[in-house]
Amino acid sequence: MPRDEAEMSGKTPVVAVRDVGKSFVMHLRGGAILPVLAGLSFDLFAGECVALTGPSGAGKSSVLRMIYGNYRCEHGRILIRSDGASIDIARAEPRVIHHLRRRTIGYVSQFLRTIPRVSTFSIVSAAGREAGCPAEESDTRAAELLRRLTIPERLWTLSPGTFSGGEQQRVNIARGLIGRHAILLLDEPTASLDAANREIVLALICEAKSRGAAILGIFHDRDERNRVADRILDIAKFAATAYASEPS
Repeated sequence: MPRDEAEMSGKTPVVAVRDVGKSFVMHLRGGAILPVLAGLSFDLFAGECVALTGPSGAGKSSVLRMIYGNYRCEHGRILIRSDGASIDIARAEPRVIHHLRRRTIGYVSQFLRTIPRVSTFSIVSAAGREAGCPAEESDTRAAELLRRLTIPERLWTLSPGTFSGGEQQRVNIARGLIGRHAILLLDEPTASLDAANREIVLALICEAKSRGAAILGIFHDRDERNRVADRILDIAKFAATAYASEPS
């Protein structure tokens, strides 16, 4: 049953976004400033999935990247709850961001980026070890996820760079889920998958929610979004209204 913010009152959010603004510098246009988001504020709680919606270019993926620490914001705070403390990832040092990525925040992007010639099994298992799992447990989890995501065992020793787009995305999902992070950021995790594999991924997302993960996701399919999301956040409400400015 979907939950609203009133039901969450009194609980401590795992992610608290406060008055965040984001713009981009258009270097190929002489340094013009392109405002994207302004006044973005929301909470994300353990055990729920919030889906980001809005038109293309509204800044949905940028929100995920700011929470992951890939993008900096011009103003505002992004507070991440980790080890009993709140850390503002918008101002954190790189070493702190790196630690949060390993132990607290999992991220499934639309693209798989790996070291060439490293095997699929090693890539997934290594992600588990980086999240703090013992080596044997990481190997066990890697095998379970790869089997469940229908990656044939004969491919496990190969680099995923040789795989199809759908196979690469399933490896990406396995790598993002193996660490059982407290926070999961999902950027269209089912976009390149067939119907059968979409069902598998949606089931894995629901299981992550059940174990208490706080999930923030972008889902291009409305029916899929409605199946996993407890709340919907329309990013278009936080669109920056200022015009891009040319440098003086």
